[in-house]
Amino acid sequence: MKIKWLGHSGFRIEIAGQILLVDPWMTGNPMFDPALRAEAIAGATHVLLSHAHGDHSGDTLSIVKELGIPVVGIYDLLAWWQQTEGIETIGFNKGGTVKLDDVSITMVNATHSSSIASDSGPIYGGTECGFMISGEGKTIYFSGDTDVMADMEIFEALHHPDIGILCTGGHFTMDMARAAWAAKRYFNFKTVIPCHYRTFPLLEQSAEKLTAGLPGVNVIEPEVMQAIDL
Repeated sequence: MKIKWLGHSGFRIEIAGQILLVDPWMTGNPMFDPALRAEAIAGATHVLLSHAHGDHSGDTLSIVKELGIPVVGIYDLLAWWQQTEGIETIGFNKGGTVKLDDVSITMVNATHSSSIASDSGPIYGGTECGFMISGEGKTIYFSGDTDVMADMEIFEALHHPDIGILCTGGHFTMDMARAAWAAKRYFNFKTVIPCHYRTFPLLEQSAEKLTAGLPGVNVIEPEVMQAIDL
């Protein structure tokens, strides 16, 4: 398994023969060098989208149209895009699982919001979610944008994720201290990768509190487009 950070909450996950682009926002992302776009999307098999906010969905439509690959995510948003944009989609909902050959993806709850910006104000974009991504004998919990939830206890009991990719920036999501508390209280992660931080001054800039709060857990601060092999 190989994980590459695209900056903010975007990831390229190579797992069990699939290449998933998760929440790919590259255009306008101050952490992402546009010269790396071709490398970032090369060979991608699916886009996996946690919610409609532009800092997560930003490059979704351009990528799937360019590569001719499907978007995997919440049914409401994807059904609308399928009609209006003519793209291929795999829409499902919380509690559901889809199989991408040898990769299983279960949609789980998150607590946030989800909308698309328009000139007349926000447009409903389906609900926010997270994902359990399983393959190669491992399970990744991708939290999407969320705060701490008691639901996380259920996630651990049902899925036993080894790897947590957790939003940690604060202001719009849980911060480093809250993410550390959630990971310690609800999960038995071997590895935690923070995201949704460092992008703007408003967000947390260091994972020091996360690392301090999770002794014995391998907390990896990612660098953009540098592979993490797990």
